[in-house]
Amino acid sequence: MFKRLTRLNIAMLLRVIGWLLMIESAFLVVPLLTCLYYGESDWEAFAIALCITATVGVLMTFCIRPGRSDMGKREGFLLTASVWVFFSLCGMIPFMLGVSPIGFTDAFFEAISAFTTTGASTYVSVDNLSHGLKLWRCLMEWLGGMGIILFTLAVIPMLNYSGGMQMFNAEVTGITHEKLRPRVSQTAKGLWFVYFILTGILIVLLYMGPMSLFDSVCYAFSVMSTGGVSTSDAGIGAWDSLYIKIVFIVFMVLGGVNFGLIFKVGTGQFKAVRENQVFRIFMGTIIVLVFMTSIAAYIGNPVHSIETSVVDPLFQVVSMMTSTGFSVPEVNMWGDFVLLLVFLMMFMGGCAGSTSGGAKIDRIIVLIKHSRNEIYRCLHPNSILNVRVNNKVASPDTVSKVIAFLCLYVMIVLVASGLLTILGMPLGHSFFTSLSCISNAGLGINIMGVDATFIGIPDVGKWILSLVMLIGRLELFTVLLLFTTDFWRK
Repeated sequence: MFKRLTRLNIAMLLRVIGWLLMIESAFLVVPLLTCLYYGESDWEAFAIALCITATVGVLMTFCIRPGRSDMGKREGFLLTASVWVFFSLCGMIPFMLGVSPIGFTDAFFEAISAFTTTGASTYVSVDNLSHGLKLWRCLMEWLGGMGIILFTLAVIPMLNYSGGMQMFNAEVTGITHEKLRPRVSQTAKGLWFVYFILTGILIVLLYMGPMSLFDSVCYAFSVMSTGGVSTSDAGIGAWDSLYIKIVFIVFMVLGGVNFGLIFKVGTGQFKAVRENQVFRIFMGTIIVLVFMTSIAAYIGNPVHSIETSVVDPLFQVVSMMTSTGFSVPEVNMWGDFVLLLVFLMMFMGGCAGSTSGGAKIDRIIVLIKHSRNEIYRCLHPNSILNVRVNNKVASPDTVSKVIAFLCLYVMIVLVASGLLTILGMPLGHSFFTSLSCISNAGLGINIMGVDATFIGIPDVGKWILSLVMLIGRLELFTVLLLFTTDFWRK
């Protein structure tokens, strides 16, 4: 095994992780200054986390001298998976050392949940957390939303020549990945530019409403990353504002759309929207689901108004489809049919190339079209039929990969559910929780309905779900590949 490992450029891989940890330490300054501004003692926890992260980053960057600077496909996969773990290990330090400390397992679960934009939490209440911790949870989601590696490719152009495309493909969600610019680093900068601008606009719009500047920043990070972390136990209900709900709906939809498509629209390529079949089906699916949810809301809610019968169902559907995970307070009154739709929406997810989770609507389209072709071939076995998505023919390899992905997706949910039931969790709760984590939706479930905390899950279960969240965020193959013997062979 050691000889096989030496064939990997481990030294260069660790050096790149060191660069990334120094970048993470720079982001830790933000919650540190926030604690100082509000006079909160949690600044000490962030100061310690900053020092540890920066020190480890400096040592890995300047004390490790790789024999060569190139990184191939295997190094790209290994870096993409491992950097999320390193970031979570450093990002969890403030949770362990703050005024309201939590244990190692809960802290790691909290950190990787944030970085993978799952939004699952082990905190019984967040109202008593410091402003710094609240902001750090949202900032971690924002960083993980577009992708840590994608951020690295944007700020370290050298990686464009060193396995950059492999890392880009390993982290960016979707079936195939289209470069917006000739170089991967330029594409990464373009996507992050769109992400940054949309976040800035959202901060302004929220601040124009009933939110404070602090809450506006936190929720802008949470919404654009489709992470769904709140600064209050009441969540969206803390404001009871129709304006806030509508703003959230618009930007959650944008978070569920391919950012490459948004980039094209921003550069004047408006016909790209008309030609994008995935976007049209995504919006059409939302409309159909809102119609069904509205009926359930009208029947289940004794108070009838435009907001409760139309806006709230629209908010809930968009939140679930984009894996944001926000819930309106009335959702538990809408009946088990809506819970069934929640299962469906978490599984489908948003568009490829977005910050949303789930299996992605693109793959569902490929599966449906391929299934239709196979049914047709039962009567016409000699027919040659193609699967077309966005007016492009999907290759047989792509179709095969989609089917394998969806099968593995379901298998992972079933295996995780089985392991959780062994730990004593009810079967229904285990299945819902596993699907929620692999879809990065972050919803828990209890006897009263959805949106429960994860505090009651055994520690072993939290480690299982942490792995499931990472597998879901990196779209299965990047992580599962590391568990194969072929990966470690040259």
